[in-house]
Amino acid sequence: MSHAATFNVRDIPFSTFGSWLDISPVIAQNAYADDLHLVSHQGGMHPVLCFAPLGPATRAGVVVQATPSLLSWRYPQGHAEATYESPDTIRVRGAGVELQITAAASRLTPFSGSYFHRDPVDGAYVFTTYETGRRYRVSILSGTVRSLGDQALGEAERGLVLGGGTWEVAIEEYESARAPYAAAGTFEETAAATAAAFTRFADAVAPWRSERTPAAELACYVLWSATVRPAGFLARPAVLMSKHWMDKVWSWDHCFNALALAAGEPDLAWDQYKLIFDHQDPMGGLPDSVTHSEVLYNFVKPPIHGWALRKLRAIVDLSPEQLKETYDQLARWTAFWMDTRRGDREALPHYQHGNDSGWDNATPFDTERVAQTADLPAFLVLQMRELAELAALLGEHETAEDWTKNAGRLRDDLLGQLWTTDRFATRSPRSGATWTSASLLDLMPIVLGAELPGEITSALAGRIAGHLTAHGLATERPDSPRYQSDGYWRGPVWAPATVLIEDGLRRAGHSTLADDISARFRTLCETSGFAENFDALTGAGLRDRAYTWTASGYLLLAAAHERRCSR
Repeated sequence: MSHAATFNVRDIPFSTFGSWLDISPVIAQNAYADDLHLVSHQGGMHPVLCFAPLGPATRAGVVVQATPSLLSWRYPQGHAEATYESPDTIRVRGAGVELQITAAASRLTPFSGSYFHRDPVDGAYVFTTYETGRRYRVSILSGTVRSLGDQALGEAERGLVLGGGTWEVAIEEYESARAPYAAAGTFEETAAATAAAFTRFADAVAPWRSERTPAAELACYVLWSATVRPAGFLARPAVLMSKHWMDKVWSWDHCFNALALAAGEPDLAWDQYKLIFDHQDPMGGLPDSVTHSEVLYNFVKPPIHGWALRKLRAIVDLSPEQLKETYDQLARWTAFWMDTRRGDREALPHYQHGNDSGWDNATPFDTERVAQTADLPAFLVLQMRELAELAALLGEHETAEDWTKNAGRLRDDLLGQLWTTDRFATRSPRSGATWTSASLLDLMPIVLGAELPGEITSALAGRIAGHLTAHGLATERPDSPRYQSDGYWRGPVWAPATVLIEDGLRRAGHSTLADDISARFRTLCETSGFAENFDALTGAGLRDRAYTWTASGYLLLAAAHERRCSR
């Protein structure tokens, strides 16, 4: 395995394609344990088992290394290592070190957490965990075992100690019962099969990777390892935003993952695009987020789905049935904005909160939370253009003409109501007052590309360049008094804004600036990994450090860079 796919489990959890499990010291939002934990993401992020050394082994002496197929703990006197046999089964073995496997601390009542017992049917040790509603069975394959707190309740320590020279166990997550464990192969065969599966995925998704794109393999691992099998409210294979605490699918994040997967894994890509539409509400609205055990409708996210679909259709072959279903869903999503988020006397739709825009706390929303920002009609113009093309493909030519007219009308309203001399303003639908900010959000209509007059795209490009630091596009201009280095959408560099703006600049003819933005973001990821966002002035990764839309953003820009280099 190349060095590019070696990673730190404090940043990226150790997992495998299809699994709801990971191994990591990250046990909650911004919470890092001293020891590695087995973490389940069914029903939320829940650490269920803790792996800790006993005896002369100390945490200070441990060296933890990870590749896509193997996680190892190395101590001065011995080692332990783990690999995935299947999405719900992990093999762990060791030599020369005693490893304690105990129930993770409960955060609920003293009588919740895990109940631990030895199963008299097959002799395996079983943790039944209240927080996930599942069982975790430890089957002993070799070595000696000492039990701790068998059948104990409350605050008692529960678990087992593995030792006696060499030892090996299998750990399974399951529901109510399953047949006694039977090994599918040796530990080495299991690890080799996992390594081969990842290599096939990386070769499909990023066959173009080279020394010019050194983080591509690791980006593939972030996507591969964050993919979960269908369960709960997710009826399709789903790429979570992370297997740290951001373990959901938000309804614009999924579009970037779909695009990054499209060329190599078209079926998985289409599942990513469609899984949010599986939960479209009767008014056409999409949920804010979906995960195993909840669907949230308290907010929405921006309608970038027409923009994304046009790019997907250029790569993925869709059947007439898929086109028709998607056309209907996209039309309802567009109607949601134009019917329920636009007053009778208003030409432009509005967001009810910054969260609806995806830019939760961006400074345009400081004046009023309910606001007409310029990005929303820009995205809807692109969406209407895509609907016009879909309608024409489906033979609905009059409807296609209607979408085209509506797109032109909305574009004209955007320019007439929100364009100032060199940027777009934000407007109050309540009072009609307008204001501007130092936020990159004011410049997002560059996504319209050549749909805008040349003098407007030139003005936007000039202001976008003012947001460009050594590490990428700051979401709030660094000289703004409201700039915050770790202020979420008030300063840090984000992947989605980068990808959307880079694409819009290219379609507007500003390829030199687009090249610069792409290069800086790719270098940022190659240096600082795939964090949720980055400090715009230092390049440090911030927040969740294993974010899939960041990895997808890198893959999209890196693939395009490789294509340009090969011409």
